[in-house]
Amino acid sequence: MARYTDAKCRVCRREGQKLFLKGDRCFTDKCSYERRPYVPGQHGRGRKKISDYAIQLREKQKVRRMYGILEKQFRSYFEQADMQKGVTGTNLLALLEMRLDNVIYRMGFANSRDQARQLVRHGVFQLNGRRVNIPSMQVSQADVITVREESRKIPVIQEAQEVIARRGCPDWLEVDGPNLKGTIKARPVREDIQFPINEQLIVELYSK
Repeated sequence: MARYTDAKCRVCRREGQKLFLKGDRCFTDKCSYERRPYVPGQHGRGRKKISDYAIQLREKQKVRRMYGILEKQFRSYFEQADMQKGVTGTNLLALLEMRLDNVIYRMGFANSRDQARQLVRHGVFQLNGRRVNIPSMQVSQADVITVREESRKIPVIQEAQEVIARRGCPDWLEVDGPNLKGTIKARPVREDIQFPINEQLIVELYSK
């Protein structure tokens, strides 16, 4: 399966929930989900009986699409989470949150995860003083992420900083806005992930 390149707002409508795939636009009245909060397509407004399997599948698809991950990689994250100590669902969400592209988005150095992924691939950021270009890289507690000197005047970086002032930053991260630097204070716990996700449905789906 190739990466989805169609209209992102259709994904939110399909999942019946805002996934904030277009950054600041999702917080305005221009959001397509606000104007058409039903499944896209000819029969989008029709009532359908949903099976337990369909509910589990939609929850998995919602999380996968929110973080911009393909199926094979998502399954790999689940297997890693299952082998770790603790609750599998919580471990899974922590692994997703600790991806480099997601952390950069959470810190406010990008307006969306897609934008964060693109900036990382272009080598805009440094991790502990070393240039990185792998969006899926796992960060750790006490890691420091900075914007490279050569990239500090990029307009999207400045715009994203304005957005984070309205969106806020999670407690497990610390951001020094003027110096374009962020630090991972701790591994995120379940309470730090405010987005409505029922991770147990994903565990049940993969455990069949």
